[in-house]
Amino acid sequence: MIHLVIGGARSGKSVHAETLAGELSQSPGKQSPAKKLIYLATATIYDDEMQQRIDLHKQRRDQNWLLVEEPLQLASCLQTLSGTNAVVLIDCMTLWLSNWICSENFAEFESQRQAFITALTTFEGDCVIVSNEVGSGIVPMGALSRSFVDHAGWLNQAIAKVSDKATLVVAGLPLALKGG
Repeated sequence: MIHLVIGGARSGKSVHAETLAGELSQSPGKQSPAKKLIYLATATIYDDEMQQRIDLHKQRRDQNWLLVEEPLQLASCLQTLSGTNAVVLIDCMTLWLSNWICSENFAEFESQRQAFITALTTFEGDCVIVSNEVGSGIVPMGALSRSFVDHAGWLNQAIAKVSDKATLVVAGLPLALKGG
């Protein structure tokens, strides 16, 4: 099951996604063990403020979470985690896009995006994906900002299309968009 959780900055989307992943990890009966919880982080630390954001996320999670850090190669990482009896939470897709935009290899992003979508469609397990909704504001003035918004919108659309469920989080409140 693929579940996209989308919302604005500080909307509560990561907390909601973590709660969903925790619920998915619990076995419905006593005969099967709980699934592993894997937090697949895309963030990279460029400054003190980003370190503080990452620390806040880490403090929220208990010891049941296994952390995997992958700023660029999400498709191959997801393929490796497929079929491992785990719930994978990917946080966050717009940071992943930012990593690519800031890399020297942004020309590869489109093929990486398609490889990621393919990896999602073949993923064996549960995956909760966090992304920012950036298309609700005005069109940015700068070319780089417009490129980011365009690519984020296309990425979010592609993920939503292959997701079983999609939830918009606003002010900490989840609103089901797809799959109830």
